[in-house]
Amino acid sequence: MIEHFMYRRRLNGLGALVCGGLMGFALFQQHIVGLEPCPLCVFQRVGVIGLGIIFAIAFLHAPKTIGSRIYGVLLLIPGGFGAGVAAHHIRLQSLPADQVPACGPGLNYMLDTFPLSDALKMVFQGSGECAKIVWSFLGISMPGWVLIWMIILTVGGLLANWMVKKS
Repeated sequence: MIEHFMYRRRLNGLGALVCGGLMGFALFQQHIVGLEPCPLCVFQRVGVIGLGIIFAIAFLHAPKTIGSRIYGVLLLIPGGFGAGVAAHHIRLQSLPADQVPACGPGLNYMLDTFPLSDALKMVFQGSGECAKIVWSFLGISMPGWVLIWMIILTVGGLLANWMVKKS
């Protein structure tokens, strides 16, 4: 039982480190390479940060069976949110050029000017800037990689925190 407990703790720590690495890469792309995140990219970052926080708390807390299952379920919230936003972003990037929404105001302007519900509605309608593919690796755009990592981290975290060794 102790071995399994330590294994789960290591996996939660690894999940937190991967989330930190993903955020480090996003900040590198923004501040060093010069790729400014669109509003949907910002919300994907929120999902990654949320996953990282839950993984870090689970690592530090190192709960037994019931607590680890709670953390596993909690991972579904930011993981599902981030994956959903990334999937929506990929859909926008896949639209034909004539169906791409017009470019809208930036996220800061929307949040400062409009009520939160209206600003969120505008963000998720997308804009021309969200439809541009400005970076890709192995033919997959950045939102595609975010979707892949969100699925891996969410499913992996859920499984790691729900595994129970039979006596």
